[in-house]
Amino acid sequence: MDFPYRNAGKPFPDRAPVLIGAVRDGVAAMAASHDLNPDRLVLGGRSMGGRMCSMAVAEGLPAAGLVLVCYPLHPPKKPQNLRVGHFGSIYVPCLFVSGDRDEFGMPEEFDTHLSAIAGPVTIVRLPGKRHDLKGCDELVCDAVEAWLADTFLT
Repeated sequence: MDFPYRNAGKPFPDRAPVLIGAVRDGVAAMAASHDLNPDRLVLGGRSMGGRMCSMAVAEGLPAAGLVLVCYPLHPPKKPQNLRVGHFGSIYVPCLFVSGDRDEFGMPEEFDTHLSAIAGPVTIVRLPGKRHDLKGCDELVCDAVEAWLADTFLT
């Protein structure tokens, strides 16, 4: 799904409460259109989109799991501005896929903070890749497919 600010052609995202509301609305619409309970859906996204999904789930949005590609642990060059306060309220299985040179969070930083998540966490690090994961679409898809199979089909 696209966030409303993108559909409106705005250059900057809305505030988190508006974005989280859009996630809630998008999940409700998807679940209804497929006659599913929302707690059967794995939610996620890339960078800010994944962050908003994780915040929505931490606030109580039902989900089976989270796929967080290039999760922005903090803004570049601002490691003191962590975006992890909600991690302790996440109880679903999570997959984090990131480059090991991502300026929004280095492996050591993730290793420090992901333990706050109550649900099981899987980390896939792509060697030599930054936040854009340029040229890694197939690797990302393979990681997600393998995680989904291991987590939900075994």
